[in-house]
Amino acid sequence: MGNLLTAFARFFTSRTVHSGKNVPNVDAFDLSVLQPDDRLIFEALCQFIWIQGDPLPLIFDVQSELYTKQGITRSTLGRLEQLDLIVFEDSGFVKKGYGKHTRLFYDGKPTKIGFQADAGNYLDLGHVLLTERGKKLALAFKAPRNQPFYEYVIERWHRQGLLLSSIQVDRSHNTERVNCGCSVKE
Repeated sequence: MGNLLTAFARFFTSRTVHSGKNVPNVDAFDLSVLQPDDRLIFEALCQFIWIQGDPLPLIFDVQSELYTKQGITRSTLGRLEQLDLIVFEDSGFVKKGYGKHTRLFYDGKPTKIGFQADAGNYLDLGHVLLTERGKKLALAFKAPRNQPFYEYVIERWHRQGLLLSSIQVDRSHNTERVNCGCSVKE
């Protein structure tokens, strides 16, 4: 029994430590395999990703300046779809089956969402979902924070009648519409 435990310990140690460095996950998708232009497009997309178990890029209006200023257009999304990183759907996607409350994370920080009904709720996810390959790539990349995008999503959810609680609203950004959209916690 002792030999078996020693063998397991050596196996896990040899897979996680190599010359004092962490060995990358062999299943992880490496950004360097993308062409430079494709990498820039995918990196731009990643700033629009929220997390709820899986990464969820919230692309609600492909023609919105919020997205196009960052290089996310119907054309660039088409390129990411060709690379098998995303699925684009004109009619959009929804996630169903929510209870009274849920939590999504943006930039590692939670936003709590309260629905009007106790059960059977849904959330609009926009027009883009990541493929398995896209999810691996997105999780391997630290996207820059986009505060105007965050506030755009909060305002959108607020207009849908969702109750929101977050610590992420930028207090130095003077927008009445955002401050009424959620309660800000310290």
